[in-house]
This record gives sequence, structure tokens and C-alpha cells, in this order.
Amino acid sequence: MTKKGLLTLKYGDPGNWSWGPRLRDKAGYLTPDDIYELAVCDLVHPDTDWLDVGCGRDLFSQNPKTAKILAARCRSLTGLDPSANIFENPLLQHRHQGTMQEFSPGYRYDLITLRMVAEHVTDPKDAVEALAHLTRPGGRVVIYTVNKWSPASLVAAMTPMAVHHAVKHVLWKAEERDTFPTAYKMNTRSTLKRLFQTAGFREESFRYLDDTRIFHRFKWLNIIELAAWRALKWIGLRYPENCLFGIYVYGVAAQPRSGGQPMEAASDLAARDDRPPSAPRQDERASDGQHLRAPLTASPTR
Repeated sequence: MTKKGLLTLKYGDPGNWSWGPRLRDKAGYLTPDDIYELAVCDLVHPDTDWLDVGCGRDLFSQNPKTAKILAARCRSLTGLDPSANIFENPLLQHRHQGTMQEFSPGYRYDLITLRMVAEHVTDPKDAVEALAHLTRPGGRVVIYTVNKWSPASLVAAMTPMAVHHAVKHVLWKAEERDTFPTAYKMNTRSTLKRLFQTAGFREESFRYLDDTRIFHRFKWLNIIELAAWRALKWIGLRYPENCLFGIYVYGVAAQPRSGGQPMEAASDLAARDDRPPSAPRQDERASDGQHLRAPLTASPTR
């Protein structure tokens, strides 16, 4: 999906955009959410078995149209979240309320995404090891999270949850049920790289995503944010408020055959017949959406 296509799905026809998207487009700025969504669009294919960790009620909270397209595009879509919010997500084919460490479905996934989840993880070593058990050889884990050393994260680490609820409601109209305790135990690039390498992954790509959304509901404050971002970018400095975006590939490729084509790992071949049940075709889905909304309780746990 192109940048223009994504933004049109997200905000509608450019001629009807509100002041926020217009300001960002004029400044040449994409939000961290935009960049994450574009990346996931490139990674979801018709044969993709996708696990979204921490999905809650939405795959893309600000972009439901793109989320619906990707949910229909992939082979299967599973949601995993310790919160009961997961039962309000209409796009999941399979769902499990629980943690990564508890989840043992008996098969692996081509793509695992964690959008604003890593900052809540209290045992990162166990969490990444669990991801290794859930990822097919050659599969990818996408981490999109806040930077531990960004100003907002530093303030959040020093304030109680009651303050988090109040501030997030004023700045972003966030609901209390969508605010969870933070730990920041894997929220630097070096920590992520070390954890994933130890578990058998390699870092395929990594970016710091400048985040000018603190005051995005307040026009003149947001204009100041974007002006500061452009000034810092012009002199080659990173914007202090930023997010982390990394893609990690599981497994080490085997040596090529004599013909030059890489050999597939035995574990990959064995896993091919052990995939999640695929999603029904679009025309087979219940017209009233009940098939998509009903909580599935058959996912086995340890």
C-alpha cells in the first residue's frame, strides 16, 4: 500500500482532511502509527498466518479501514491479550485471553506484531523466548513501542497510574480501560537487539520514529511541535520524543544448494502442515458478523 493510499483510507479524501492531517502532510511528516501501518501492510500476504499480541479491541486503533483490509487479506488472524478487551475485537478469527508465556497453540506464525506492548512487559527474557516458540523459521516479529528515554516515558515512569489516566484523557481522550501499567524493561534498541539475538532472531531493520503527537489535539501547540521537529531535522538532530520500531527475523538460513537456491530448514518443512486454521472466504463470513465477534475458547494453553 502506498503512503497516499493509506492516508486516504485513514483520513478520507485529501480535500476533506481536518487541520491535523493537513498540517502533517504539509510538513512532510508521517506519524509513528502511519509508518507502522505501512510496514504491516507490506508484511501481510494471502499466505500469512498473523498473530497480533496485545491487540485489544483494535488492530489499528486510528485506522480501522486498513485493519479490515489486512484481516481479510491474510490466511489467518489470531489475537492474544491478557485484557478482556480482546473479546470486543471484531476482526479476529481466533483469540486467546492470556500472556505470551501462557499461549501454546501447537503451531507457529509467519508474522507476530506487538503494537505498544513491549513497554508493559515485566519479564522480557521470557516474553522473547515465548515469541521464538511462536515464530516460524524465517518469520518476523514487529516491535513498535515507546522509547524509554523519551520525555513522555521518563515522566510516566515517575508518576502513578492515576496521573497516567488523567493526562492521557486530557491529551488524547484515552479511556481508562485502555491504560495499563508500564515497565520499560525492553525499551531501548540495544536491549531489544540483545534479547532477540539471544532467542535466535536477527535484527532485520530498526528505526527511531519521531513523535509529534503529544499535543496533536491542540492546533497551535501541534504547529509548534511540527516546527520544532522540522528545525531539529534540518540540523540533523533526532526529535527527543520518539518511538522504537524494529523487525526481527527468526532462525538462521541454511547453506544454499549447489543450484544456488537456499535449502529450507527441516523445522520449517515440518511446521508447514501445522498452521492455524485459515480464515473463511469473505463471502463465507456470517452476514451479521457473529462469526467474527464470538469469543473462541478452543485455543489450548499450557
